[in-house]
Amino acid sequence: MDAETLSRRTLRFVNVAHALDHFVLLIYPTAVIAIASQTGLGYGELIGLATGAFVAFGLCSLPMGWLADRFGRRNMLAVFFLGYGLSCLGVASATTPLSFALWLCVLGLASAIYHPVGSTMLVTHARRLGRDLGVNGVWGNLGAASASGVTALLAATAGWRAAFVVPGLVCLACGAAFLALVPGDGEAGGRKAGGAAAIAVSRPWALMALYALAIFAGGVTFNLTTISLPKVIDEGVGHALPLALIGSLATVVFLFGALMQLAMGRLIDRFSLPALFVTLSVLQPLGLGLAALSTGLPLLAGLMLAMTAIYGQVVINDAMIARYVPPAYRARAYSVRYFVGFTASGFVVPAIAVLHERGGFALVLGIAAACGAVIWLSAIGFLRLTQGGPRAALAAAE
Repeated sequence: MDAETLSRRTLRFVNVAHALDHFVLLIYPTAVIAIASQTGLGYGELIGLATGAFVAFGLCSLPMGWLADRFGRRNMLAVFFLGYGLSCLGVASATTPLSFALWLCVLGLASAIYHPVGSTMLVTHARRLGRDLGVNGVWGNLGAASASGVTALLAATAGWRAAFVVPGLVCLACGAAFLALVPGDGEAGGRKAGGAAAIAVSRPWALMALYALAIFAGGVTFNLTTISLPKVIDEGVGHALPLALIGSLATVVFLFGALMQLAMGRLIDRFSLPALFVTLSVLQPLGLGLAALSTGLPLLAGLMLAMTAIYGQVVINDAMIARYVPPAYRARAYSVRYFVGFTASGFVVPAIAVLHERGGFALVLGIAAACGAVIWLSAIGFLRLTQGGPRAALAAAE
């Protein structure tokens, strides 16, 4: 197989994997509404069972870059597809709180593979970095966007177990197709956008600290918002809404984030990354603050604004590693990046339960808005440091 064909196929499967990664991880936060009605357990107790999944999702992302360097990125992505499929079927078979917690933990472990491995494969085979990052981001966001709607539809029509069985079978089929059609890691075809030289900076440690702070705070806002979104809409828009409509409204909110990721991918190829980061990040505290203080349509508007910023930031964060880190270290850099960002998810799940009990989702969203303000301040610091060095602004990709 020639390098160009391999790159095209690899990018397609990486995009599909990104969609599945976000889709499957967000099945439970919607399915838990149906599970609660059938089991009689409370929302806080059930959502807490997913803690292990999100802890594994964060902590286990750290070694995945090293494992990919040792065993091959293609092989690790195949493990992702197959592991995700089997864990979905396992959750569907759960009958007790303990079995739910164990299978969700396995699901989180499989989910941890994608971002460090898939992001490295993406920037290696990309032809235009910003565009391909944006397209990949849209796939991931569409997975997150459709999770609530599809899960609600399956749970309402065929039961909550079907909401795990159907995606599980899809993951297994994708894994088999990936192994058959993508023979190895290969080299990038055409112009190697991922192989471009890293941009030099004068104060790398200060930039790294601000980047890490923004990543961690972004992980908190991302998980607080995406995990609680279906229940936020359930309580904030109206308790009388059927589950399928709640899922559909959540899907609409996620779609706004997908559109921003596509636009951000185009902008990255044309403008300074730090300037884009500052402009976009200010939308997070504004949108989350509006959602925290309102109900009904204003709440939905605030969530849409926040999701636009949250998912746009994901593209910017990945582009920063692609631009600043030498190719030989990118897999490990992405591991650290997602470890820092996803570690927040480990305590976010129980935090949602505690905060919701004490102050409702106004308190949950208020905390998320405060974290969004931290991201904005970090972005301002990042911009000032890059403007003060000998290589002032980040150049657009060649």
